[in-house]
Amino acid sequence: MESSSPTVPFPLLQTPIESKYRVCTIPYRFPSDNPRKATPVEIQWIDLFLNSVPSFRQRAENDPTVIDAPIKAEKFAQRYTAMLEDMKKNPESNGGPPDCVVLRELGFRDIFKKVKDEENAKAISLFEGVVRLNDAIEDDSKRVENLIRGILAGNIFDLGSAQLAEVFAKDGMSFLASCQNLVSRPWVIDDLDDFKMKWTTKTWKKLKDENGQLMGVDASGLLIANSGNDLPVIDLSNVSPDLAYLASDADLVILEGMVGCLLHVGNNGEQRRAIETNLYAQLKCDSIKIGMVKHPEVAQFLGGRLYDCVFKYHEVLNY
Repeated sequence: MESSSPTVPFPLLQTPIESKYRVCTIPYRFPSDNPRKATPVEIQWIDLFLNSVPSFRQRAENDPTVIDAPIKAEKFAQRYTAMLEDMKKNPESNGGPPDCVVLRELGFRDIFKKVKDEENAKAISLFEGVVRLNDAIEDDSKRVENLIRGILAGNIFDLGSAQLAEVFAKDGMSFLASCQNLVSRPWVIDDLDDFKMKWTTKTWKKLKDENGQLMGVDASGLLIANSGNDLPVIDLSNVSPDLAYLASDADLVILEGMVGCLLHVGNNGEQRRAIETNLYAQLKCDSIKIGMVKHPEVAQFLGGRLYDCVFKYHEVLNY
């Protein structure tokens, strides 16, 4: 969510930020590229967005909060398609993100609100059973791997992916089935064994108490901070002051999601969006980047498979 306060750099980014931090994992263009001509990588992504137009239109048609939603949804599809085609001809032709711009102009605040509410309700109903299954695993190493697999299974839900939107609309998605059907290891980036070893031997001072128990569990709540970003990606050079303050002394940062939800462990916080952005972000403390590859373009760039998994763990010594 966008913040009304001036943004600040995420305090755990290594400095100088200008030379050590780049938001996007995949280089869309280089300084030598013609700014008025779309690069091959940009065209790939524009085509990806074009493929998502039908599912976006269908969601918009069924938005109960908008009068004449079907008519406006068709207008959105036409205008958004035209803008994307214009961007192929001239990348500077529109200020982005064009999908959000057009949807808001036509009165759509969140075309995914209904499905998000439904899926959140399903997730809550599953939560207790999933926790019980995990608690029944006595081996610490196996338990943490089961937790990681659960995070990856939850990350498959992505209606921004045309392929997954089609699967969801046709058959729905089962969390437990997704856990069981993750692609085989080794994953395209797979530091899970290293992390499991550290999990059983290392104590992050902000994460675990003197007995090795997770801090804050008894409080039965999470502290949620505004990221300062209103896009489905996160630019760590521009975050909200609240988030920067709360995360300043964290000793483990978890970026979750294909494009990167951020959990600064110790102060229990959560943002959004670790593969398409921030995969190579260098932090002053330990970090985990975790997500599922849901676009063929990303799979090709990483040298992996579609629906491959990423678990990137980086330890910073003497932090």
